[in-house]
Amino acid sequence: MAKKIIDISMALDAQTPEWPGDVPFKFRLSVTQEQSGSVNIGELSTSTHMGTHIDAPFHYDDNGLKVEELPLDIYLTKAQVVDVADVAKVLVKNLPEIEEGVEAVLLHTAAWQDRTEFPASWPEFDTSIAEWMVRKGIRLLGVDVPSVDPQTSKDLPMHQAMNRNGRFILEGIVLKDVPAGVYQLAALPLKITGADGSPVRAVLYT
Repeated sequence: MAKKIIDISMALDAQTPEWPGDVPFKFRLSVTQEQSGSVNIGELSTSTHMGTHIDAPFHYDDNGLKVEELPLDIYLTKAQVVDVADVAKVLVKNLPEIEEGVEAVLLHTAAWQDRTEFPASWPEFDTSIAEWMVRKGIRLLGVDVPSVDPQTSKDLPMHQAMNRNGRFILEGIVLKDVPAGVYQLAALPLKITGADGSPVRAVLYT
């Protein structure tokens, strides 16, 4: 039986909003088939935190793991999609019982509706979620907003709580029309040496 695949990634194009002040996404053909006589060749520039992406701990900790050092099984795992729409601050009490074998929790806040605009705000995530993840054996937290911390935050309490507890972060996923439930997740980062993050092609499948 063929797998049912659900793409939960943002498209990367001129309409993809970057974090304010960060590098916008750009793609162009630097060489065309007509010019080369054989092939088209593309060129891109982007932030490592563009669209749907993972944060490596090095993003918020100078001594943290870099992208090429991350264990890949974190991003190839069993995931549970959880509906927390209309919750202003997501607390442990808003999270359901986790099904057996689940190692990633993906939070559907529904707070980022227009993916061509960077959102003005999004829900907060309580730092106690990181400790809850340890207790439940959850290694990866995915959110459908640009960050697990508010845009204006400088001390990044949720990032730091995740780091203290050895948990990992996936941001900017698209969970519109994805029912709550359990899926297989694939969201592998590019093997960029020394990087603090990487865009990913994140998919759920059954």
